[in-house]
Amino acid sequence: MRSERQWLDWAMEIQSIAQIGLTYTTDVFDRERYTRLRAISTEILGAYTDMPTDVVANLFNNETGYQTPKLDTRAVIVREGKVLLVHDADGWAMPGGWADIGETLRQNVEKEVKEEAGLDANAVRVLAIQDRSQHNTPELPWSIWKIFVECEVLGGKFEPNIETTDARYFGMDELPPLARGKTTREQIDLCLRLAREPEQGVIFD
Repeated sequence: MRSERQWLDWAMEIQSIAQIGLTYTTDVFDRERYTRLRAISTEILGAYTDMPTDVVANLFNNETGYQTPKLDTRAVIVREGKVLLVHDADGWAMPGGWADIGETLRQNVEKEVKEEAGLDANAVRVLAIQDRSQHNTPELPWSIWKIFVECEVLGGKFEPNIETTDARYFGMDELPPLARGKTTREQIDLCLRLAREPEQGVIFD
């Protein structure tokens, strides 16, 4: 019996082929075929994820051009051996979010820290890059790379906002319920270890 992960991988590959085909084909009949492939991938993803088919379809229909992984940046801020986590509707996670067009990696990470934790930060170095599908749940119908960036705090203070309700430092033995789609215990453990080892290079999948 095929695993749900394998079905999801197949559907995502079909979606990628369809999107690339729709981007480059000049043949009207090929366009019909690629459009049907996209519809099939949407039906599969709707069947093997918690997302309704119409939601998946709308997300895919907004995608154009050559398909590449989305980027999720996470700020790693450590104080006295503890990591900074922020709390939102999903649970606790390292500050971060989608990479925005028009911003560098540094700008994006520092902006997310300011918005979610109220802190002025300086991005120091990339600690790790992970394929989300290998480390986080639940499954999502995209290829996503998570970039963990060590940051130092320059100033600022947390205030509750529209994104987050709290921000605190936690040690490994006192972690709160995590938003596992954003941050896992294993990712925190890895980042704390890498932050203690400045000579260590970037860890990546």
